[in-house]
Amino acid sequence: MNSINNINYLKDLKKGIHDGIPIALGYISVSFTFGIMGAAAGLSWWQTLLISMTNLTSAGQFAGLEIMVTAGGMVEMALTQFVINLRYALMSISLSQKADDTFTLPVRLATGFGITDEIFAVAASKNKTINKYYMTGLIIMPYIGWASGTAAGALLGEVIPEILSSALGIAIYGMFMAIIIPQARDNHKCLIVIIAAAVLSCCFKWIPLLKNISSGFVIIICAVAASVIGALLYPVEDGEDE
Repeated sequence: MNSINNINYLKDLKKGIHDGIPIALGYISVSFTFGIMGAAAGLSWWQTLLISMTNLTSAGQFAGLEIMVTAGGMVEMALTQFVINLRYALMSISLSQKADDTFTLPVRLATGFGITDEIFAVAASKNKTINKYYMTGLIIMPYIGWASGTAAGALLGEVIPEILSSALGIAIYGMFMAIIIPQARDNHKCLIVIIAAAVLSCCFKWIPLLKNISSGFVIIICAVAASVIGALLYPVEDGEDE
């Protein structure tokens, strides 16, 4: 019986690795950009790599890097990361409903660290319970891809031509556009919230009394304010389907 279980667990691990490879390939390009930006900000390659190895969150890392460059405070950093990454806690709670009894507390903590939007989407799409072996395979490949892409960007960012480095730096904005445009196209409510956040961001960029506020707090204010606007305009009634 144990040998049969070991074979099944090995199959689950291989399946997780297989499903994680496409995510890893996508992460390499984005993390490469983060590596370049880290090098441009004056961080050494190992400091930039350490950030990616301890924080598997693209938007949080880019926002955090800007706060570090502008010498922002610890409270600002903590609040920014909390707002940006709060969704991962909700994703982890959702996935816990699909977890089997192989998910001990240490495994749950490790899995929570490795949850990203794409990993959550793949795991949540499974029509059956998932075990720690599948999740290990699913997380490990994107983690390797994110770390290796960061290292490559940080090392090559110091030697590649500045014009190419600047062009690659635009990739992060393309990634964000790829996230919001499909949502805005398919749901006008999302479009209104996105426009509200963009307008607020422009206010903090161009209005004299507001433009001196640090970038970290701007992210927090815009995210919370846009969410409140969406909640007021489009409240979800009790019992309404998502």
